[in-house]
Amino acid sequence: MSDSVPTMTTGGQVPMVRAEAVHKSFGPVEVLKGIDLDVRQGEVFCLIGPSGSGKSTFLRCINHLEKINAGRLYVDGELVGYRQRGEKLHELKDSEVALRRRDIGMVFQRFNLFPHKTALENIIEAPTQVKGVPKAAAREQARALLERVGLADKADSYPAQLSGGQQQRVAIARALAMEPKLMLFDEPTSALDPELVGDVLDVMRDLAESGMTMIVVTHEMGFAREVGDSLVFMDGGVVVESGHPREVLTTPRHERTRAFLSKVL
Repeated sequence: MSDSVPTMTTGGQVPMVRAEAVHKSFGPVEVLKGIDLDVRQGEVFCLIGPSGSGKSTFLRCINHLEKINAGRLYVDGELVGYRQRGEKLHELKDSEVALRRRDIGMVFQRFNLFPHKTALENIIEAPTQVKGVPKAAAREQARALLERVGLADKADSYPAQLSGGQQQRVAIARALAMEPKLMLFDEPTSALDPELVGDVLDVMRDLAESGMTMIVVTHEMGFAREVGDSLVFMDGGVVVESGHPREVLTTPRHERTRAFLSKVL
């Protein structure tokens, strides 16, 4: 009754994320048209492409915020949203999905902080309510995380008292408080004023250097080039091109990739 485990990568590890022929539709609109890719453990995996190409939808499928219509998704060797019995897939209960989702941190374009809670209270909410961490320990961890993201002096500030960049860094700290094995970033700087982008990217660079597995949907090509280990260009719900970020960004092979990059670089 165990879930089938995807085969290992060439490095001898089960990939942190594996997508096999993943399809997703919203009504008659097919948004993902058979996505196949692997994300290695400890890898910074960047997704680029025009709006509507399926990048954010794919990210939401990884933690089962959206249910796929066909194919299979695995996180750390476990099927996302389903259990396999023989040849059949059985959908997990909501409580089982929530249990697995605890291992996946997600940072959205919008910060989604609780407006009536301070930065520190936002960060301790999930560890205390979901994992049962004692409040004193959660507060200690939250203060350490705020220091890590450069906001040690903002513990008692409410979201309305913080800039967009500061709110996004609190959102990253909140996700890290659950000690995830995988972090998903859905265009985390797109809602920020340009001068606030750098501080958020610095926190993400620090995370990458610490060995966190990250999938990043981004328009920040400099970040993808400097920090990314792999880069995928998506368009029309398919993977058009993939490779090392510097190779794809400097010498793209596909005409559609070249056309996109000519507009954003």
